[in-house]
Amino acid sequence: MSNHLTVGDPAPSFTLPDADGQPVSLAEFRDRSVVVYFYPKAETPDCTTEACDFRDNLASLQGAGFSVVGISPDTPEELAAFTSNHGLAFPLLSDVDNAVAKAWGAYGERERNGQTTVGIIRSTIVVGPDGTVEHAEYGVDAKGHVARLREQLSVA
Repeated sequence: MSNHLTVGDPAPSFTLPDADGQPVSLAEFRDRSVVVYFYPKAETPDCTTEACDFRDNLASLQGAGFSVVGISPDTPEELAAFTSNHGLAFPLLSDVDNAVAKAWGAYGERERNGQTTVGIIRSTIVVGPDGTVEHAEYGVDAKGHVARLREQLSVA
């Protein structure tokens, strides 16, 4: 299990397949800011709420210079269905072995319904144009998260 990233840390590089099976790497977002969010499972209530909130706020985030990328252990096929079912217009990436989540500190012990389990920790990390962490939150609540993030990033 990894330590959480903090402001100023270099963001670990990655290349993962998207919903179409095409490789997407962090390097493709160099020279702009990117919101990388980790979520446990497509089509579950909280993950759907969060993804749809990012969808509904995508124009304002992009207008402020932020791209958005979601990462989960779902397969590309599951991500394709999730994208289609909810009209998601940003890349969702498949991290089936959780290697990227571990490198980014988004995998470990978490509490859910009073029980401690090991898995994806719902997390959001903002990476600046220089590849360093500008903002990092772990164990976020899906409901209202995007609105809070917009406020923290001063996105109108």
